[in-house]
Amino acid sequence: MAENNEKNNDMLKALDSIETVKVGDVVKGEVLAIDDDRQAIVGIKDAGVEGVVPAKELSTKPVEDINDAVKVGDELDLVVISKIGNDKENGSYLLSHRRLEARKVWDDIQKKFDDGETITAKVTQAVKGGLVVDAGVRGFVPASMITDHYVEDLNQFKGQELEFKIIEIEPSENRLILSHKEIVKAEHEKAAEKIFAELQPGDIVEGKVARMTNFGAFIDLGGVDGLVHVSEISYDHVDKPSDVLSAGQDVKVKVLSVDPDRERISLSIKQTLPGPWDDIEEKAPAGSVLTGTVKRLTSFGAFVEVFPGVEGLVHISQISHKHIATPADVLKPGQEVKVKVLNVDPERQRLGLSMKALEERPKGEDNDNRRGGRRPRRNNNRNAMNNAPEEETGFSMGDLIGDKLKDLRNN
Repeated sequence: MAENNEKNNDMLKALDSIETVKVGDVVKGEVLAIDDDRQAIVGIKDAGVEGVVPAKELSTKPVEDINDAVKVGDELDLVVISKIGNDKENGSYLLSHRRLEARKVWDDIQKKFDDGETITAKVTQAVKGGLVVDAGVRGFVPASMITDHYVEDLNQFKGQELEFKIIEIEPSENRLILSHKEIVKAEHEKAAEKIFAELQPGDIVEGKVARMTNFGAFIDLGGVDGLVHVSEISYDHVDKPSDVLSAGQDVKVKVLSVDPDRERISLSIKQTLPGPWDDIEEKAPAGSVLTGTVKRLTSFGAFVEVFPGVEGLVHISQISHKHIATPADVLKPGQEVKVKVLNVDPERQRLGLSMKALEERPKGEDNDNRRGGRRPRRNNNRNAMNNAPEEETGFSMGDLIGDKLKDLRNN
């Protein structure tokens, strides 16, 4: 009888030594088995009871295969979520390692928020209204807080690891609001201060095409954008920047002007390229025949583009052997013509061209002149030439009159 009493006392003592497990407690558990690859069966230490940890409660990261996340014999820190059953000796509990991890993450983020520090997180999704990020817990970045300018396609941020300022944190509601715009603004101010202090007109630097509009392309110079107007992209005519440039493209640019007060930088791509008049004597030597396009007409001649950015003048006297009142009688803008190069002046960027030099002289013209036949009536080209400003024609009055006298001698 005494023996039975002693055994009963030992059992009661053992039962009394079992710690009571309550919801919310943090316990240690040893993995006893993996059940159907869906959950881990664990023994709660110092409690003499078991619990289950579903695969989704093992980690804050997605668990594709439970066997990769945990093995029999592993010891885990767990939080008690709820009790399953009412038997104290054989009770079972729903446990979570993920929520314990998340609790630590929230504590970490809260401390950084209190200390004014930033966090780094990976963008996992682009959703309506913003971005979802993995900061150990789910964080959200509203579209207005992604960067300092409008972004049409938020998917471009997916997979990127970015730095964020913590705007709002509420662990009890699993709410974490972040802003990358604050980081961009701070970086912009720092970069702007450095760039505007160092950049000078005439500098040639490298940048990346950030975005484009109909009037030009914005080039990222390392935190500060400069504008390349559409007219400064190429010596060729460009209708819109997207015809020749693409976002993210690396480009070399020349600094045209810097305005620190307004934070504006004017750039040029074409001025880093070989000029259209470079080696013009090799490309268009005197006597060569070229194909060009009529760009504009004046009373004294036609300007013909023979290379991108290179126009030469076909004086009215060099258009045809036949008498014409104005160049518009026989030519129109956009018309393709063949011309012969009469003279080249690289320094003054002038090119004298002739169309009639490629035409056969009409029969009988020389005979009529020798017989004293009536010469063709001249138009008022001299007056038109006198009224033509040098800066408009690209030729001095001496050039134009010289060509006229030459033509008179030839006739």
